[in-house]
Amino acid sequence: MRAPAPAGTDTYTHRLNPGVTMRRLYLIEPVVGVYAFAMFMTYPLLQQYIYRRLWTQLTSTPYPSSQNFSHCEDGNTSLSSQHDAVQREASLFFLYSELCFLFPSLVMSLLLVSCSDHCGRLSHFSLSLNLLLGASFLTGLLGGPTSLIGGCFAYLADRCSDGRKTVRMALLDMLLGLLSGLASLCTGFFIRAAGFTWPFLTAALLHFLNLAYVLCGLRETVEPGGPVAGPGGPSWEAVRRRFQGAYLLLAASPRRRRTLLVLTLLAFAFYKVAKLGGMSIFILYELNTPLCWSELLVGYGSALSTAIYMGSFAGVYILSRCLRDAYIVLFGLLSVAAGMIVAAFAKTTLMMFLVRLPLLFSIMPTPVLRSMMSKMVRSSEQGAVFGCVAFVEMLSVGVAFTVFSSTYAATVSWFSGFSFLLASGLTLIPMALIGSVLCLRLDVDDDTQVLTNKDDDEIPGETLQMPSWDTS
Repeated sequence: MRAPAPAGTDTYTHRLNPGVTMRRLYLIEPVVGVYAFAMFMTYPLLQQYIYRRLWTQLTSTPYPSSQNFSHCEDGNTSLSSQHDAVQREASLFFLYSELCFLFPSLVMSLLLVSCSDHCGRLSHFSLSLNLLLGASFLTGLLGGPTSLIGGCFAYLADRCSDGRKTVRMALLDMLLGLLSGLASLCTGFFIRAAGFTWPFLTAALLHFLNLAYVLCGLRETVEPGGPVAGPGGPSWEAVRRRFQGAYLLLAASPRRRRTLLVLTLLAFAFYKVAKLGGMSIFILYELNTPLCWSELLVGYGSALSTAIYMGSFAGVYILSRCLRDAYIVLFGLLSVAAGMIVAAFAKTTLMMFLVRLPLLFSIMPTPVLRSMMSKMVRSSEQGAVFGCVAFVEMLSVGVAFTVFSSTYAATVSWFSGFSFLLASGLTLIPMALIGSVLCLRLDVDDDTQVLTNKDDDEIPGETLQMPSWDTS
C-alpha cells in the first residue's frame, strides 16, 4: 500500500513505535548531495594518495609535488620512465581494489534495491555508510554507492508522474555532479593545507550526518510489506522472493515490454562501460607526462567537470520538450564519443581543460535511460527495475575498471590516449541498440502506457510469484 504524498512536510508515525509521531520530509536531494560530496572527496584523494605512495616505493624518492611544468616537459627520459612505471602499478592497484569491491556489491545492490518494494525505500540507506573508507570489500558487501543511488532514484520515481520523471532524474544527476565536483576541488586544497587525514575525517562526518537525516528526517514512500528477518535471523524465503521479483520483471512481462527493457538495459550497460571507463583514467592521465598536473590542477579539472552535469541537465530540460527520449540518448552518446576522441590527443593543460566542452551533454543518457525504464513498469515494480539498473551499473563499473585499467597499463608507454579511443569506439554499441528501439518503434509512449496501465489494473499489492516445486 502506498503512503499518501503531501507536498511538503507531514507527520509520520514511526512503524517501530506507533506512539511516536515525527515531522518528516519527502526530500531525497540532500541524501544524494551530501553523499556525493563525501564520496567524491575521498575518491580523488585515494587515487592521489596511492599514486604518491607507489612513487615513493618504486623510485625511492619523495614525490615531486612542487615540480613545475618546465621540469615536466623538458624531455627527461629518466623522469618519463619513472612516470610510466608508477602509472602501470597504480592502474593495476586500482583494478585489484575494484575487483574486491565488485563481487559482493553485485549481489547486494540487486538485493537491497529490490527489497525496497516491500521493506520501504529507506531500509538500505544505512548500509551504504562508508565506515571504512579504504575497505573495498566491506563497502561492496554493504551495497556500495549504486545501492544508495538506485534507492534514491526509486524513491524519486514514487514521487513523480511520468511526465516529470526525466527532468527530475536529470536534476538529481546534476546535483550529484555539482557536489562531486565541488568536493574534488576541496580535496586539492585539503591535501596542500593539511595532508590526507582531514579529508577522510570530514567525509566520515558527512556520512554520519547523512545517515542521521535518513533515519530521522526522511519520510518513507512505501509501507513495509513484511519482515525480512525473523526471530532466528534472516528469512531466506523473503530474500528469495526479492530475487524472484527482479527475475519476473523480465520473465513475466509482455514480449514488447521485455524486449524494450532488455535493449534499454544493454544500452545503459555499454554506455556506462564506455563513459566510466574513459573517465576513470582521467586523473592518472593528468598526473602523467606531459601534463604532470598538481593536486590543485586535478581539483580544478574535476570542478570544471561539474559544467558537464549542468549542461546535461539543461539539455534534458530543453530537448525533452521537443524530442523523444531515445533521440536525447543518442545525442548524449555522440557527446561522449566526441569528448573521448579529443581527450586522446590532449597534450597541454589548456586542451585538457577544453576536453570538458565536447563532453558537455555526456551525462544525458543516464537520467533519460533510467526514466525510460521507470516508465515501463508499474509503481510496485520500481524497486525491482532500479535494482536491476543498480546491478547492471555495478557490473558495468567492474568491467570498465577491469578493461580500462589493464588497457591503460599496457598502452601507457607507447600511447597513453589509446584508452580514450577505445571508450569512443564502445559508444557505437549503445547507439546501435537505441537505434534498434527507434526502428522498431518500441519507445512509443502510447504502447508503453497501455502495457503499464494493464499491469496496474491487477489486484493492488499482489505481485507475481514463481511457481514453487516441492523437492521433498
